Amino acid sequence: MNNIIILICTLLCCIQGSSGQVTVTQTPAVQTAELGKTVVMRCTASTPLTGCTPPCLSWYLQKPGEAPKLLIYQTSSHYTGTPSRFSGSGSGSDFSLTISGVQTEDTGDYYCLGRHCPGGSCVYTFGGGTKLVLDKSIFSILH
Repeated sequence: MNNIIILICTLLCCIQGSSGQVTVTQTPAVQTAELGKTVVMRCTASTPLTGCTPPCLSWYLQKPGEAPKLLIYQTSSHYTGTPSRFSGSGSGSDFSLTISGVQTEDTGDYYCLGRHCPGGSCVYTFGGGTKLVLDKSIFSILH
């Protein structure tokens, strides 16, 4: 809980005014996956992200009762401990997170976070999230 409070306070300290605001949309809202299959989640900003090269677009995974965990930063860089089955890509205002070979532990809520710095002041905006769930019909056959 302390980690999420620190993250929120840090982000709020960096937001200056409402100019340069960006909206971040994630699709789909719910992604059903089969074990071992590949899934793609998308994140679209209302304007191209500026202030970093490559763009400052991060992906987080949050499980119930836990703080979000950073998976990918600066569009495609793996954070320490992120499995290689996760990969990020994109540019401008369109980004994606791909999971190649979904595992049971991959279920949860995925959030993208965009950083936009027009004119030097930075705005951080989270997407609305994508919930990854396992296809129960396939899961019941395997267990």
